[in-house]
Amino acid sequence: MYIHPDIRTLALPKEPSRPLSAIIGDTARAARLRANLTQVDVAHLIDISPVVYSRLERGRMLPSVQTLYRLCPALRTTPNELLGYTASLPPDVVAAAKEALLRRVHELDAHQALALIQLLRDVR
Repeated sequence: MYIHPDIRTLALPKEPSRPLSAIIGDTARAARLRANLTQVDVAHLIDISPVVYSRLERGRMLPSVQTLYRLCPALRTTPNELLGYTASLPPDVVAAAKEALLRRVHELDAHQALALIQLLRDVR
């Protein structure tokens, strides 16, 4: 897998100033409200007790990896967002990736270009 050189040199995130359980709880609550769901709705979607989900959202506990895996689609979010990471890459990294992608697209022959168009037709 190709990893853009700019991404390899990004600094590791700093140690959070708040406990990870509080970060996950706050981001889960914000995502739940955006999805217009109740705590009970989310608990049923991810097959845990509403009391347990409430404790998770209040930052009183950390979810297991399995619960985190089920929580992301239920809240229509990503693990990065739930863990408090920014949702986007730095603008210069995005610009470099777009330029590299455009160069690759221009190198495609007609059959490859048609295949790409058909593949992307269903992508939103």
